[in-house]
Amino acid sequence: MATQHVLTGARVVLPSHTVENGRLVVEGSVIAGPVTPADPPEPGAGPPDRTAPPTGPGARDLTGHWVVPGFVDLHIHGGGGASFSSGTAEEALAVAAAHRRHGTTTLAASTVTGELDELCRQAAVLSELVEQGELAGIHFEGPFIAPGRCGAHDPALLRDPEPGDVRKLLDAARSTARMMTLAPELPGGLDAVRLLADQGVIAAVGHTDADHGRTAEAVAAGATVATHLFNAMPGLHHRDPGPVAALLEDERVTVELVNDGVHLHPAVVDLAFRRAGADRVAFITDAMAAAGKGDGRYPLGGLEVEVRDGVARLAEGGAIAGSTLTLDTALRRAVTVGGLPVEEAVRALTLTPARLLGLADRVGSLESGKRADLVVLDEEFTVAGVMRAGRWVIEPPTG
Repeated sequence: MATQHVLTGARVVLPSHTVENGRLVVEGSVIAGPVTPADPPEPGAGPPDRTAPPTGPGARDLTGHWVVPGFVDLHIHGGGGASFSSGTAEEALAVAAAHRRHGTTTLAASTVTGELDELCRQAAVLSELVEQGELAGIHFEGPFIAPGRCGAHDPALLRDPEPGDVRKLLDAARSTARMMTLAPELPGGLDAVRLLADQGVIAAVGHTDADHGRTAEAVAAGATVATHLFNAMPGLHHRDPGPVAALLEDERVTVELVNDGVHLHPAVVDLAFRRAGADRVAFITDAMAAAGKGDGRYPLGGLEVEVRDGVARLAEGGAIAGSTLTLDTALRRAVTVGGLPVEEAVRALTLTPARLLGLADRVGSLESGKRADLVVLDEEFTVAGVMRAGRWVIEPPTG
């Protein structure tokens, strides 16, 4: 008989609204039935009696907490001291485990620019973990990016997106590639966007020097994501709006935002959110190995990163090198610093990225029949419990 969990008393966040004093039932690995108010009062009765907690081995009273869907991260390189670019299954699983403790129950593995053969080797390892259900896909970030906007990618390894090279990476991923970031102004850039779109792989505009016109052409050719909008691309200018305006203004584009207080000022996050809305914003971490680990020196691809006070920068040159962010912090900042409604902030790191990954029928919201991935948060939006596929990764308190 499947294990049953009955969670009551919390504010349960659904895509369109929050159920106060909600009741959520998990059967085995899936959500069973719709979320409903627990103990609805009889007509004319007072408020429900909250003094008697639910009973049974799987029952849990979560009064004073929030329950939200498990987080979905489109763009992540590492965490817990480990990195996807190591090319080992052990480190990849360590990254996933580190971020699950912070509520991310679905994540795509992002690579870093490297030699094509090395990237293919990494993809072969990662694709097996996708097929096993540990990862949600592979995101190739580089090597098809602009030298002047390479950030923490090794400029010596960058190249133009020739069709044969693009196909080589996709073939190595064995149908598990979900996204590829490229600069559309490079020779062959627009053709590469069309190739990715034809293959059902997200073409993401990022690490680019493209102007407004070329960016719009890329979107017309099939690009649907802005890789960490504002970062590693020209900023907004009143006479030269650049890629930011083109990506924000087109309803077909979802924009990634790194909401860690380092990559973006809160006013810029607010600007993007007001223009694009929760259905077109995906909060990401762009996290590297130091996420959830602490300050120190870490490898990122073939480069060395120094983390001080939680900020990751290249040891040589000082460029921002990913983040140490986890998605629970991104959510907490969105609500407590940015003032976003909880439902909208949650949607930007659950249902919106799940839709992009083609997984919205399975994860991203607390609906009947979906995988039982959920996060329990206290009143300060700090993680108090995490469930993945009906099993507690972190057990929450009762009452």
